Amino acid sequence: MQKDLFGNIEKTKTDISLEMAKEIIGLEIYPNFITPKEEIELINSIDNSSWLKDLKRRVQHYGYKYDYRARKIDNSLYIGELPNWSKEIYNKIIDKQIINFVPDQAIINEYEIGQGISSHIDCEPCFGDTIISLSLGSSCIINFERSLNSKHKIGLFLEPRTLVVMKKESRYNWFHGIPQRKSDKFDNEITKRKRRISLTFRKVIIE
Repeated sequence: MQKDLFGNIEKTKTDISLEMAKEIIGLEIYPNFITPKEEIELINSIDNSSWLKDLKRRVQHYGYKYDYRARKIDNSLYIGELPNWSKEIYNKIIDKQIINFVPDQAIINEYEIGQGISSHIDCEPCFGDTIISLSLGSSCIINFERSLNSKHKIGLFLEPRTLVVMKKESRYNWFHGIPQRKSDKFDNEITKRKRRISLTFRKVIIE
């Protein structure tokens, strides 16, 4: 919440998004989960690591490499422990009792201006019942919908440093995606995008 020039309380884009998110059971949003200083340090650590160009966007895999085409993960795709800089983040998530497990897989996605990701549900046979994502560098709108190309979309405005946790229905029954565009309009205000990085933690299911 913030006040206007006359002292009236105004809802921010984050306030509005938090209200809208209540419709999606199991969705948890934590604005300003890390500090701006921590964000810069995290982006630097990520950029000092090697990027893959398997997709239209650059990615990094840790723990297990996810096979996008086959939509699978198995022991042959194990590539080592998660890096120390990522452990600081997920330990903080555990300490705050947001999750009760140690993630063993992470994917870093880089989104240049204008890039997005099509609506999807994270592979159900591959990953556990909780998906955790930390947004860095730029704001964006993330859409949630019950079915692909649904007329009813819930678009939430994500500020940088926001942690999104998907459990229950939000994990299994809602598609989520980020539109490909250079700016977002939310609450009648247009916000230009910048380079954005998402850090996603998951628990792998190995049968």
